[in-house]
Amino acid sequence: MSLSTHSPLMNSPKQPIKIAILAMGGEGGGVLADWIVTLGEENGYFAQTTSVPGVAQRTGATIYYVELFPGADDPNVLAPVLALMPTAGDVDIVLASELMEAGRAVQRGFATPDRTTLIASSHRVFSMAERSAMGDGRVNNKVLIRQCRQAALRFIHFDMAKMAEKSHSVISAVLFGALCGTAALPFSRNQFEAAIIKKKVGIKPSLQAFNLGVSQVQLAAELNIAPETPVPPKRRHLSHSRFSHSRISHSRISHNNKVNALLLHLRQTFPSSIHDIVIEGIKRLIDYQDLAYARLYLDRLQHLIEQIVKPEEPLLRETARHLALWMAYEDTMRVADLKIRAGRFERVSQEMRVKGDQFVEINDFLHPRMEEICDTLPANIGRWLSRPHFFHRVLAKLFSRGRVITTSSLRGYSLLYLLASWRHMRRHTLRFQHETVRIEAWLRRIGIAAKRDPELALAIAQCQRLLKGYGETQSRGLSHFQTLMRIVDHHPHDLSPSSLRQLCEAALADEQGDRLRECQRRLSLY
Repeated sequence: MSLSTHSPLMNSPKQPIKIAILAMGGEGGGVLADWIVTLGEENGYFAQTTSVPGVAQRTGATIYYVELFPGADDPNVLAPVLALMPTAGDVDIVLASELMEAGRAVQRGFATPDRTTLIASSHRVFSMAERSAMGDGRVNNKVLIRQCRQAALRFIHFDMAKMAEKSHSVISAVLFGALCGTAALPFSRNQFEAAIIKKKVGIKPSLQAFNLGVSQVQLAAELNIAPETPVPPKRRHLSHSRFSHSRISHSRISHNNKVNALLLHLRQTFPSSIHDIVIEGIKRLIDYQDLAYARLYLDRLQHLIEQIVKPEEPLLRETARHLALWMAYEDTMRVADLKIRAGRFERVSQEMRVKGDQFVEINDFLHPRMEEICDTLPANIGRWLSRPHFFHRVLAKLFSRGRVITTSSLRGYSLLYLLASWRHMRRHTLRFQHETVRIEAWLRRIGIAAKRDPELALAIAQCQRLLKGYGETQSRGLSHFQTLMRIVDHHPHDLSPSSLRQLCEAALADEQGDRLRECQRRLSLY
């Protein structure tokens, strides 16, 4: 891709310059639009800006639209009538604060390959649809980038969020710098900087972020490459020596020799090809419960391997991964534990850009159902309370509405801390008993299928993807999972791996189960 400083706008001095800005709440989209308007008005252009607030996506996306027309400093030129909204196929510059916003601009036809310069940050803020999907609902970044590159005359993208964080500013300042660096507008760098100074909004950090944006684009132009931030290396799995010095070892494991013995057992018993994924499972389960729970994880895997004559690597890796995920299921204790971790408070403070003299209040909305309450209690009590009787009705009414807990307060933190501490009794809860039965049955199905059809066993292992989250999300996923397991049990000889995968994908695609039922009818599997 060429990043020539020549702009097609230079050849059309009597045409308005049309700029669309797609930004989310809190990212300074309005400030960016004001900078562009100031830039135009201070340098002999008529300027007009409008905004169309949106809902959904993440925190609410807004489209800001700016038109610039030359001649404001010429008394013989009449003020033009400028448009209020961008039109598909008629936008010169699109600025997007996030990669999905760039994709939305392409989808709406704002970017065209004959004229549009598309500038976007390559970082992602996942939408609600991506977060709430039963499976992995994330949109493929490579697909988004490819579509943006095909749709625009020029596509400039790099991680502007990191630059904004580095300069203690917002993405809008980096976008403004990237716009300057492309030379898509007929203004100098000094004129861009003067617009920032004139608006008097965080001048010093804004200029720093602006300069980072300009430098990134100009450096890429000199090297004739796309101005993308280098992809960070993949995170390596912790080895034996690194694991013993990890955060988990210091905070939750008092006897490193027991951890070393567990890892020694891993190296001596399991194929080396799955050591990395199993170590990750051990880390997760020690963090989730304790060392003995991680040992149970290894015992279950070892028992499965002993059942299989020729254990295949894909089956073992997928089973090891999904078993660790399942054993670390999300219950009320786990949710409480994650909400009071120091890392969460630090992350919130960083995202809110909290200064030393500011106070942050975190309010969490919790709405436990009777099922979660019964699952959290000791098995006998939880089983009794789940039956329809007077006490069940009283508690159901008491917890019919959600509660807002101020986690940052002493009272709220203490309440969640006590709930998180109940994890030491997790093995005695009703939920633990239910999950143990389900896990063991799932592993038995994998072992039986692996003896005659390893591919089917692999498909059974991957059905665990349906189990995620807690509350109603977990209940729906469990219902679909049990439907698939009944099909596996009823069709032990005529169920193909591809059919089971189709059923699993159908279950992931629809929370209500309509697609799953349709797929069952099509495959005649009940």
